[in-house]
Amino acid sequence: MTRRPHSVLFAAGLQLLTALPFLLSIIVVWRYGAEAQAAVEAELTRQGVPTSVLAEHGISFGSNTAEIPIPVAIILVLVVLALLNLAGSRVGRTLSWIFHPILVVAGIVIIPGQVFTTSVLESSFRSSGDAVLQRINVSALVGAAERAMPGWLPYVDGTKLVLTTLGSMLVIALLMVPSARRHVRARVADRRASTSTETG
Repeated sequence: MTRRPHSVLFAAGLQLLTALPFLLSIIVVWRYGAEAQAAVEAELTRQGVPTSVLAEHGISFGSNTAEIPIPVAIILVLVVLALLNLAGSRVGRTLSWIFHPILVVAGIVIIPGQVFTTSVLESSFRSSGDAVLQRINVSALVGAAERAMPGWLPYVDGTKLVLTTLGSMLVIALLMVPSARRHVRARVADRRASTSTETG
């Protein structure tokens, strides 16, 4: 049995670590999502804006549990890829090279909206052409949601952004180094030798 090289251990560790902020985000939605949405609706009422306006534009502050299957799927894929890479699977390494570029794009396009919520919403509301959205005090709205959420959530979102982008790039690079390739070849050879022994 060959020892796993540091490159593979680090890559698999990064994959498991990347799954963690997605798991914490799911917990936050289940535990605090309804409270955050209620706080947002109360702030809209205070501003004299119909509470239905956000739903009409598909905007939710954590209460939309229909989105939970996406982070769940990401978590499962990351865990499976980490286990496959630790096992020296060619399939795991190949799928990692396919999945992590997708994760980088998702991190760049989607996650900044969670990290820089106020500026993203302000820009979106200004360009919406909806007079009701344009008169919302976005800073106060986001502040109401944030007060209902745990104080550590911004750090989780920031960590998620770093891990899905820079972390994914590092995983790709680590699985390309010679030691990672040798690990895959050695595990394949081990399995072949084990099969030959059993059949012999």
